[in-house]
Amino acid sequence: MRKTVWRAAVAGGAAAVFTGVAAVPAGAAEGGVSFSRVTVNGGKPIVLGVKKEVELYVTFRMTTKLKYRFGPMVFPYRGAVGSSETLWNSIITNDCEVVDQAKGVCDFEEWLTIDPRHYDFGNEDAGTWKTAARVSLSKDTEDIDDQKLPLHVQRATRVTVNASPEPVRKGGTITVTGRVARANWDTHTYQGYAGRTVSLQFKAAGASSYKTVKKAVSNGTGALRTTVKAGASGTWRWTYFGNTTSGANSSAGDRVEVR
Repeated sequence: MRKTVWRAAVAGGAAAVFTGVAAVPAGAAEGGVSFSRVTVNGGKPIVLGVKKEVELYVTFRMTTKLKYRFGPMVFPYRGAVGSSETLWNSIITNDCEVVDQAKGVCDFEEWLTIDPRHYDFGNEDAGTWKTAARVSLSKDTEDIDDQKLPLHVQRATRVTVNASPEPVRKGGTITVTGRVARANWDTHTYQGYAGRTVSLQFKAAGASSYKTVKKAVSNGTGALRTTVKAGASGTWRWTYFGNTTSGANSSAGDRVEVR
């Protein structure tokens, strides 16, 4: 199953359109190319919402003395290396930054985009992907290698907060509500995320960081609600720390004055 409608790679200022990443044809020469020092998105999870295209920054090194037609490039895939189940909409690769000309060593920068609005992109695509590196050689051959680098693709979350009353008497009760929602890539909307343990955090006036005060579990619509005793003025927020398929996020802060 393909995860892109179109694919374009740019290297050396020339653009080329791909029809897909195919396995090396039977009997074709493969090898003579090695990839190393691959980084994708700074090692952070790839978190996607429902409408905004996400651009990932990629770096890698390629070593070869073979002449190549276009590429090279690095991209997420699942299944067998060289399969058509890949995850990208466009790739731009810069020109070779020569490290060792005699040995054919080059460093590359790449910008890879993923668009969650793609018709073939859905909730089943959350989870762990693998990383492949590919370069197209002469005579319609290619070198494609598994880089043994897992990539975690997550559905974005949103969290809201409301703390009241404002202001409140010291020793009184503050009710903190909110909602945690998660991107639904099938419907391209955010929907309430039920059964999530979310941390209520507080930052006292003059403090530089939040501290977790207690935790609450979201109900069937993703709603959050709890109460705390008013001790000092400060700012309240909800923080969801994410899981393997859902990104972490914090709400904006809601300040409450204690008098």
